Amino acid sequence: MNAVKVLYGRGFVSVEVPANVPFEVIRKPVVTPIRDPSGAVNQCLRRALAESRFQRAVSEASSACIVVCDITRPVPNQLFLRPLIEALNSGGIALEHIRILVATGLHRPNVGEELEELIGDSWVLQNVRIENHDATDDQNHVSLGHTPTRATPVRLNRQLVESDLKIVTGLVEPHFMAGYSGGRKVIAPGVAHSETIRTFHSARFMADPNAANCNFVGNPLHEEQLEIIKMLGEVFALNTVIDENRRLTKVNFGEVLESHQVMVEQVRAECEVGVGRRFSTVLTSAAGYPLDRTYYQTIKGMVGAMGILEPGGDLIIASACSEGFGSVPFREAQERLVHLGADQFLSQLLEKPLASIDEWQTQKQLAPMKHGQVQLFTEGLSEVEKRLTGIHCVTDLQAAVEASLHRHPEPSLAVIPEGPYVIPYV
Repeated sequence: MNAVKVLYGRGFVSVEVPANVPFEVIRKPVVTPIRDPSGAVNQCLRRALAESRFQRAVSEASSACIVVCDITRPVPNQLFLRPLIEALNSGGIALEHIRILVATGLHRPNVGEELEELIGDSWVLQNVRIENHDATDDQNHVSLGHTPTRATPVRLNRQLVESDLKIVTGLVEPHFMAGYSGGRKVIAPGVAHSETIRTFHSARFMADPNAANCNFVGNPLHEEQLEIIKMLGEVFALNTVIDENRRLTKVNFGEVLESHQVMVEQVRAECEVGVGRRFSTVLTSAAGYPLDRTYYQTIKGMVGAMGILEPGGDLIIASACSEGFGSVPFREAQERLVHLGADQFLSQLLEKPLASIDEWQTQKQLAPMKHGQVQLFTEGLSEVEKRLTGIHCVTDLQAAVEASLHRHPEPSLAVIPEGPYVIPYV
């Protein structure tokens, strides 16, 4: 027997694979983590302050807004927020005029101990005002007009728009709709109004085959995000990359579109992993904590793995779902899926100009469901919630893998320990 494990919650779950079954563990190539991550961040910021473009922006600014990802992303904020804030302060921006804005999109706010965990630095919590974005607060958004190509209404958080200096931070990793996360995505949908988010997350965008993992070419979400950034004006970004153990491997800083593109090109060879075949059984994860806190986020792992699954094969995903199902609107979308069936559910979506909140995640679940049999191992959902997933839920991961291997005449197994942070392709 061969033991394999995938990320699950704050740890792993393991499965024994029979010795006679061909299997492949698919993960990023080994990348040496940065030995001195704090030193690397400080050096990155020193280089940025030495460049005329950012130096000018800081010297001319009297206020700054730093946008950070919400708790669903394991961004190493504790490494860079304080040195970034101190750099802005030493450049002449008073601490009371520096704001941190949590890019919640349409997710819930991060407060209390969760906010402390997200920021990861008591000095920052004590010295800088922190606000959660609220996409439904009409008065706290500024309209910039409509995108020129697809006429998406662009309404962004007032705090960001009206700040002299705009900085976004985040992780660069595969994203199942926008190609790669980070950079421009932290702004839209991160700090966009509900109307903006619901427009370019509508069914016509989601149904576009180019709205996919690791793809920018013809990707309607990516193209809208680029246009939104150009409408907003000058924005800078601090981009990070982490490994499977959440250690920093890369960091850069610069103009948001340029620096993000540079980082994407650097990580493609790590995140996009070519394999020589499809597999009858694929075992994957939802990337562990914090991404696998809800079933909502779990769908990313299903979509990321389906490219190497044989048609009709078994896609088995492990996700702790420690916070349960997800938002009320997402639950309602899943209820409609279970009640109507996939075809009628999609037909109704395509008739709507605006997506209902979070139903785009349900729409994305349709693709892996159509491609094969999707099974979920979780200990965080109630029996009612398991039925609302619309897929088969298993209580014994080992037994589920063994049953899948037994079901196929020529069994083969792929294991993706890091789930949606690695996108395998044939």
